[in-house]
Amino acid sequence: MVMMKGEQWSNLGSKMAAIMFVYAMLRQYFPPQLQDYIFRYGKKLSNFMYPYIHVTFDEFIGERMKKSEAFSAIQNYLSDKSSASAKRLKADVVKDSQSLVLSMDYNEEITDEFNGVKLWWSAKRTTPKTQQFSFYPGADEKRFYTLKFHKRDRQVITGIYLSHVLKQGKAIAADNRQRKLYSNGAGQGWLGNRSSTTWTHVAFEHPATFDTLAMDEKKKREIKKDLVKFSNGKEYYAKIGKAWKRGYLLYGPPGTGKSTMVAVMANFLNYDVYDLELTTVKNNVELRRLLIETSNKSIIVIEDIDCSLDLTGQREEKKKKKKKDDKNEEGDPISAMSKNEERKESEVTLSGLLNFIDGIWSACGGERIIVFTTNHVEKLDPALIRRGRMDKHIEMSYCRFEAFKVLAKNYLDIDSHPLFGEIGNLLEETDMTPADVAENLMLKSDDDDDDDDDEVETCLKNLIEALKTAKDEASKKAEEDARLKAEKEQKEKEEAEKEQSVKEDVTQHAISAKEVKDNGVIH
Repeated sequence: MVMMKGEQWSNLGSKMAAIMFVYAMLRQYFPPQLQDYIFRYGKKLSNFMYPYIHVTFDEFIGERMKKSEAFSAIQNYLSDKSSASAKRLKADVVKDSQSLVLSMDYNEEITDEFNGVKLWWSAKRTTPKTQQFSFYPGADEKRFYTLKFHKRDRQVITGIYLSHVLKQGKAIAADNRQRKLYSNGAGQGWLGNRSSTTWTHVAFEHPATFDTLAMDEKKKREIKKDLVKFSNGKEYYAKIGKAWKRGYLLYGPPGTGKSTMVAVMANFLNYDVYDLELTTVKNNVELRRLLIETSNKSIIVIEDIDCSLDLTGQREEKKKKKKKDDKNEEGDPISAMSKNEERKESEVTLSGLLNFIDGIWSACGGERIIVFTTNHVEKLDPALIRRGRMDKHIEMSYCRFEAFKVLAKNYLDIDSHPLFGEIGNLLEETDMTPADVAENLMLKSDDDDDDDDDEVETCLKNLIEALKTAKDEASKKAEEDARLKAEKEQKEKEEAEKEQSVKEDVTQHAISAKEVKDNGVIH
């Protein structure tokens, strides 16, 4: 038996050597045209004799501009089968970090069976073979799945099986869905310089809900109704010929809960959140690419839009100053180019941002909400926040009594208290943000032996004192502003009177000079 195996290996080695010899002779002595002819027909003969068909599913489609839904569905579909049969696995955390999903590692193959048909799945990736000397990164690695099956089963696979895989994969994704918080940041090139921005994510686990949001109940019901109408409006938006998206403008003083509102909306709709930092986006083209890479059922939020970018004409002065600084730089050109790349300011324009919101590219995908937040709505360009772009404007105002009752329930677990009346009156007379109110309601002790009623009353009294202090400060500020305004008006009046007096003196002098000239009197 051992000698027979030895002979088999020896014969196999001889055959391989003969094939390599023939291949070398073919490459060396046959003209290129004849080689192409032989290889072409040799491949046809090989395909005729080889009974299997291969189908490739790439991770990205459309020049890598959009992630393939088929790839994600296949990845989910194969997760259970991978954990049962694959020898090398990858693990990922889902469902609020409470469970693991296993998938097969690269260059691993598993077997599947469908209606008596046997087929094989494998996960692969390709990486750049060479690294070029460049200030920009090379091509990214490409990941893909390969499906292999016998050609006699083509009809079953293409007609039924692939639809089954996509359907099952999407169902598994819905069950294992872990909502994510995405952020865009500058990538790094070969020399560490800034390259194109990419989305990275962490699990989104913000606990805020409409029940815990400090806001008037009527206003909350209005917002919830609007969100539900949007999420169920696919057919309606198609009927009226608009992209399935909606814009929300959240404005108000700092500390009024604008960021919390975004989290509440995401939790209510079960959407992912994309936190877009405009200052790291190099230009309008990159902004458009980031938009295309966002998923459906998501909220794209740009916080403090009035501070994110200079979307007016003031950028020209900065460019002139930068050119002046560049003239003073000398030294290694590679180092200088790297520094210029790192400090390069964003070239996103108002036009590019408007196209991002409601241009043609905004219709790629659906069920997206775009949210702007700002502390100074009056500073925003009217074209940016008009209806149709920011469809709903929501003012996040100071804390009033209805919002206070929500905070009291959240922090102190009470629905009423004898001090509520006084607090209500003070809140109507004083501007205090929900964040400041909440800070006064936080229990300062964790000792279970302390009397809860006494601590609750202490918190409420602290809030009353804070409101009275804020009221007094607001009153003093109002008096000071009134005094300064009166002084300014008085000063302007005095300057106007002085200016008028000077004009009268000049006029009188001119009249006197004319009279002297007319009478011929010379002094």
